[in-house]
Amino acid sequence: MDPSQRFEALLAAGKDSALLRFGLGTHYLGTGRPERAIEHLRAALAQDPAYSAAWKLLGKALEALADPPGAMEAYRSGIAAADKRGDKQAAREMAVFLRRLERARGDAPGG
Repeated sequence: MDPSQRFEALLAAGKDSALLRFGLGTHYLGTGRPERAIEHLRAALAQDPAYSAAWKLLGKALEALADPPGAMEAYRSGIAAADKRGDKQAAREMAVFLRRLERARGDAPGG
């Protein structure tokens, strides 16, 4: 049984949690299925809006689907969640990803 089957079986058994959904999102993004990753990451964030790692991965999944505005929104929300939680490293990483997208779109302040 591959990881997605194990995770999906847990989900079907009523063991839904933000961590389980994050695991599913990680697996699906890693196997080239960003649309499935987004579904599970959004579910994780519905359960725990302060889950900064899920925001970061959601941004990556949206980038993989060529949705820069969606990714930028996810990174902004993730930075706010990380700042609120004191997760400085996650906030820094998402700020770098956000700046890169802003520069690519010509949205960067002063650029």
